[in-house]
Amino acid sequence: MKGRIAIWAVAGALVVVFWALYLEATIGTPLQNPGGSHGVGWILICLTCPIAAAGRRQPQTIYFALVVNAATYALAGAVVEMMRRHFRVRSTSH
Repeated sequence: MKGRIAIWAVAGALVVVFWALYLEATIGTPLQNPGGSHGVGWILICLTCPIAAAGRRQPQTIYFALVVNAATYALAGAVVEMMRRHFRVRSTSH
């Protein structure tokens, strides 16, 4: 189970790296609609990297976002793995 949670944490870190590289590559085209409202890209960033929503008001470093997102994904992974283990044990005990 620890290995799976570690995989979740690495996935969270890779999400931050992906978004950082994407934003660096598209710096000339912001993730906003022409009217100034946030587009689908910004919604995807906020859904996959929760610290990004806080970073709108208070800028965060990439390293902080990397650690926070890895911890968030590890926590989510722990919950998913515990639920998976719980339901797997219940289904095989019948």
